[in-house]
Formats: sequence, C-alpha cells, structure tokens
Amino acid sequence: MFTDYYADLHIHIGRTWKGKPVKITGSKTLTLENILDAATSKKGLDIVGVIDCHSPEVLDEMAFLIEENKLVELAGGGLRYQKTTLIPGVEIEVNDSNCLGPLHVLAFFRSWQAMREFSKWMQNYVTNINLSTQRIACDAITLQHKVHALSGLFIPAHVFTPFKSAYGKGVKKSLAEVFDMDQIDAIELGLSSDTDMVKGISELDKYTFVTNSDAHSLGKMAREYQKIRLQEATFDELQKALHEIDGRKIIANYGLNPLLGKYHETACADCGHRTTETPCSNCGGKHLVKGVAVRIEELKDTNETSRIRPPYIHQVPLDFIPGVGPKTIQKLLSNFGTEMAVLHVITESELKEVVPTKIAALIDQGRNGKLALSGGGGGTYGKVKAE
Repeated sequence: MFTDYYADLHIHIGRTWKGKPVKITGSKTLTLENILDAATSKKGLDIVGVIDCHSPEVLDEMAFLIEENKLVELAGGGLRYQKTTLIPGVEIEVNDSNCLGPLHVLAFFRSWQAMREFSKWMQNYVTNINLSTQRIACDAITLQHKVHALSGLFIPAHVFTPFKSAYGKGVKKSLAEVFDMDQIDAIELGLSSDTDMVKGISELDKYTFVTNSDAHSLGKMAREYQKIRLQEATFDELQKALHEIDGRKIIANYGLNPLLGKYHETACADCGHRTTETPCSNCGGKHLVKGVAVRIEELKDTNETSRIRPPYIHQVPLDFIPGVGPKTIQKLLSNFGTEMAVLHVITESELKEVVPTKIAALIDQGRNGKLALSGGGGGTYGKVKAE
C-alpha cells in the first residue's frame, strides 16, 4: 500500500548542539534538533535530507538522540524523529583535474553508522571535517564509488547555478566529463530552473529530478520539495523512488517559479542590473553573471524527450508573499498545523477565517503559481510584484 510523502533533501546545519559553526553562512538556530522539530511540527515534512551530518559533532548529537530514543533507527534505513524521517547526508565540493571549476554534490546514507564511516574516510581528503561543503582532494568518480560502496546515494547539486555547480561551472557540455554517469542516482535542479526548462538536454532523460530548498535557515526549509509515493518513509524506499522501482516514484515537484531564482536572468556581476550587454548601463561594470536560462539553452541538444516526468508545480513560499510575515505565518500554523497543510489542504475560504481576505487570496494565488513576478539575477532573488 502506497502513501504520498513530502520530502526536502537539502537542508544545511548552521551550528552544532555545542554552538560550533558547520555552515558558516547558516543561521545559528539551524541545529540538527531544531531542523527536525521544525520539519515535523511546523513544516509538515515527512522526510528531510540534512546534508551536514558528516561533521563529528553532528554525529555525536545524532548518537545522543538515538540513545535518548528521540531518533529511532529504521529497519529500512533512515532515522525517525516524531513524524519525520531523517536521511543523513553531506554536501561536498569537487574540483579535480577533469573539472573546469568547483562543483557541489550531495551524498546520502541509510544509517548513522554508514555516515560515520564515510566521515572517517572523508577526513583524509578535506582540510576541516567539521565544516560544511568542504573541497575534497580526490576525483569525482572515486567519490562516487566510495558513496556507493557504503550503499549511499549520489546526486549532483543545484546543477545549473552559475557558481559551484556541474553545468554552471564544472563541465563544458556533459556531466560525463566529470562523473561516472551510471553512478548518479538523481539530479537536483536548483532554484532558478524547472523541469520544462531542461527537457531538451538529452543526457538528463535517464535521471529523476529532485527539487530541494538548500535551506540556510529554518524558515527557508521546504521552499522547494517533492511529493514521493512510497510504502513507508525510509531510505530504501527513497532509493527505489529515485530509480522508479516497483511503483515507487516522485509524483510531483514543487518549487519556485524560476523567475524568482537569484540566477535566472543574466545580470551585471557588480550591481545586479539585469542586462546582457557590457559595459553595464547601470554602473559601467564589465562582467556578467550568465543566467541559468541562457546556460540551459546552450546545453540543449534535442527537441525530443523519451521520459514522461511528474508535474513541476510552481509555488511561492509563504514568506515570499507580500504581507505575510512571521506573525501571520505563526497564526496560520496555530490554526492549521503545518505549512504543508496550508499549501495543500486548507481552502481559501478557511484561510479567510484566519487572515485578511487579500492575504488569503495572495496565498491561494501563490500556491497555484498565479502571482505576477519579476525575474531574479546576479545573486538577487526575483520578487512578487505588488498590485
């Protein structure tokens, strides 16, 4: 019997339980237990991939939570915290001799023990095992083989963003320049792209697409996520879904309209002005950040696609919507439980009973992709246009 689960597989840890930094740019409140508590009690996420679990102090916290029975190891892989399954993971920077520039990848493991074993191996190849997204001193294929030797999952991260991604920085034309294509379990699209944009890149046809938040704060969790059909929320079932085995699969991707992504359009690197010409008419700058939309067009090699993909549903996160601040979000959660309930279950009429009619209408338009938007670029997010 199948059930549909909501999953966000790219969430950073800002600080350890002892207050030491992991993701330097992450919020100080973004600790492992805070992430798990927010996922289960506020966001309504059934599965979370926390991608800084390699850090020794995070592993220590996981061990403590297991000992205290706050985390329960699942027979099918993963660890249960109340209503949410934790999939322990790591984000790594690769820049071997085959790369044109640094790129990020994600790896996930089915148990605390496997994550610890990988961390011990990784410690020999990085400068500081305690911090997030460390550059590894081995080639990508060696890394892939190690991940799979531990029965892990390997996913290139936010593959089109201009900086530190496979297509944005690492390769000229093909992922095969860097990776063993048979050792990729899925592709993470990133905030500035969606399924329709990339369907002309033939080498991606064989892979499932995932859409994740890359959250650096608790509030940004689930700004992108997917609905996955599984028999239970475990690592083994997730692995089957990524390879569409025995009816397990992703049935919908939910994400920002690419216009809201901060690298969607080409822009001046100095001032962020949306332009394709140099010097910049706004500041005179002579360097551009190539937009994801432009880069994807360069990579397309076909008008055909052999894969039928799940729908990619554009949603505007609650905190992007004008007039929806922390107090309004808390009011919604107090009345309806979780953000997933607000986005997927609660009717507009029910929203109007709790928030002003205009706000209720904006939330309904946002969750159905009907708000007017202005495009992002050059490192600045797009915006919802005010009426």
